[in-house]
Parts: sequence; C-alpha cells; structure tokens
Amino acid sequence: MGKELSEMTLEELWELFPIYLVQHDDKWLDSYREIEATITNLLANYHVERISHIGSTAIHGIWAKNIVDVLIEISENADIEEVAYTIERNGFIRMSGDMKRISLNKGYTKEGFADKVYHIHLRYTGDNDELYFRDYLNEHPNVAKEYEALKLKLWKKYEHNRDAYTDAKTDFIHRWTQEARKIYGNRYC
Repeated sequence: MGKELSEMTLEELWELFPIYLVQHDDKWLDSYREIEATITNLLANYHVERISHIGSTAIHGIWAKNIVDVLIEISENADIEEVAYTIERNGFIRMSGDMKRISLNKGYTKEGFADKVYHIHLRYTGDNDELYFRDYLNEHPNVAKEYEALKLKLWKKYEHNRDAYTDAKTDFIHRWTQEARKIYGNRYC
C-alpha cells in the first residue's frame, strides 16, 4: 500500500515528484481558469483581493513544470490560517507556511503526480513579486528565453532536489523582478 505522503522524507518526496519540464501548453490557461473558479467559490465568504496565474506556466512560450501556480492575495484584515484551513478542507495539502505566507498544493498522490497539479500561494495583498516577474517576461520574450535556458540547464542537475533547483534560479528572478518593479511601479498595489 505504501507510505502516506506525510510519512515520506523530503528525499522520498523528491524522488516521487521529480522536476521535469515540458514545452509550453496552452491548456495551462484553461487549468488556471478552472482552479480560479474553484477557489473563488471556496473563498466566497472571505475578502480575496486578487487571484492570479503565476509561475512559468503563465509565461508565454517557455518550457515549464506541468504545475499551475496560483497566487491568492487576501486582505490584511483576513485570518490567513482560517483561509488556509478552508482551502485544506477542500482537498488541498499544506506544504509550508508562516504567519504571512502559506503554500498548499493539489495533485500529489502516493503514486506520483495527478493529471492536474496546482501550487497555491496564499499571501496578504501586496506580497506579489511574482506578478511583476511574470509580466516582465511576457513583455520581454528575449528575457523569457534566457529564463527558459536557465531552467533547462538546471533541470537534470537538480531533478531530485527542488530546493537546489529553486535556489539556483533566485538571482535571475530577483534581478528581473527588480527591473520590472522599476518599470511598472505600483501596478499591483
């Protein structure tokens, strides 16, 4: 029968859920819209400021993990734990969190990835650098292709180490997010 996900070590999880990249797929937008509608219904009683498609699946034309990332921004007056609990009660798994950020996912099973996989990033309004990065790369295809090349280079090297894969992209993401914030100003405030 196998271990439950909650019983697995980080290394076992990384082995079961390796990093793999696929060519851009237009169905990611449909998957985002589907999960956005689900979240909107789940959180109808909360003050949700914005729900956004983020991550590489939201960047046109680049290879990405077949995982749709969603940013949910809630009002500063909302109880982030209460909102997260509502999401968890509806089939999502909490991966990490603190008092200002909670990450949840759906589509991870004991057998591996499901057909649709989602990462939910629950934050307070304004904690949204990913929106700036997404927009910048969509408006600067040459930078998006540089990001794609970096991801492809790191893929096999860190196939079974998500933390190292993420860390290796941090400088690139930070550089272009800062550039985007200069250009876009208070676009998402």
